[in-house]
Amino acid sequence: MDEPRGLRERKKLETRHRLGDVAARLFAEHGYDAVSVSDVARAAEVADQTVYNYFPSKPELVLDRADEILERTRRVVAARARDQTPAGAVRVLVHEDIDRFRDADPTLARGEFPAQSLQSDTLRRFALEFRDNQAEAISRAIAETDPEIHPLVARAHASALVAVIHAITVRIGAAIIAGEARESAAAGMRRDADAALADAAENFRATKARASA
Repeated sequence: MDEPRGLRERKKLETRHRLGDVAARLFAEHGYDAVSVSDVARAAEVADQTVYNYFPSKPELVLDRADEILERTRRVVAARARDQTPAGAVRVLVHEDIDRFRDADPTLARGEFPAQSLQSDTLRRFALEFRDNQAEAISRAIAETDPEIHPLVARAHASALVAVIHAITVRIGAAIIAGEARESAAAGMRRDADAALADAAENFRATKARASA
């Protein structure tokens, strides 16, 4: 029983990846706003409903598993070591994003979220909503781990961390569009992100010390 179920799950994952790759190629060639879900279905030779089964809304074709990303963001902050700041936990996520950019297929990358969100007003609005949700997820995690910090202060700190995440995503998108050398661009992003997150970590420690006094 386990082997057929495992095979089904593997085939579902393969289909999901194939649909995502087809969508990325179309977005790279035509732009997000000019491509419909039906266009993706036709290019992948599946029914429209098949695409919706894997990606319930069009934005999810470029920002896959948004809910899972939000939950992971909350979890890495909530489950961090006692001596680690939220900025230290978020640093892991930021470096993962930079590493994905460095190692990505250049053709597909032009059709993925960082690049397309700079070129589509629709995706830009979606990104703003997603970043607000991400700040709320971090704020909830801080409330779990550091209840002595005022909720509004926690939300302000979370928003500052998300500003760093967003700034790096914008840098990634701009680098993809400009065709920058990946390794050197990634190294610069890591330096800048680390500087901003180190400053945020210092501010959080000061805030926590005041709240605990």
